[in-house]
Amino acid sequence: RAWTVQRASALYLAGFGVVLAVRLVSEPPDSYRRWVALWSHPAMASAAMLAVACLCLHAWVGARDVILDYVRPAAVRPVALALLALFLVLVATRLAFALLRAAG
Repeated sequence: RAWTVQRASALYLAGFGVVLAVRLVSEPPDSYRRWVALWSHPAMASAAMLAVACLCLHAWVGARDVILDYVRPAAVRPVALALLALFLVLVATRLAFALLRAAG
């Protein structure tokens, strides 16, 4: 299951990266106003929110596997996992608020 989540999130992030690159090359935002307009478009804001969620899921699966495989002693693992989860929630929340702010 974790393998599937990581692969699916990687595929979405790759697709989002291509779409974003094409968008930025075809119409580069030359001012702050146009940059905000790019992210305030409902389709782009929704796609970016989903990308943030995919990025956090992808990071969770990868870092969780590293923690479970390499962190010793075993009693430290839950603390490391909790800190990782807290960090990812804070990052996702911050990015979500930034996107919502740009959307107006």
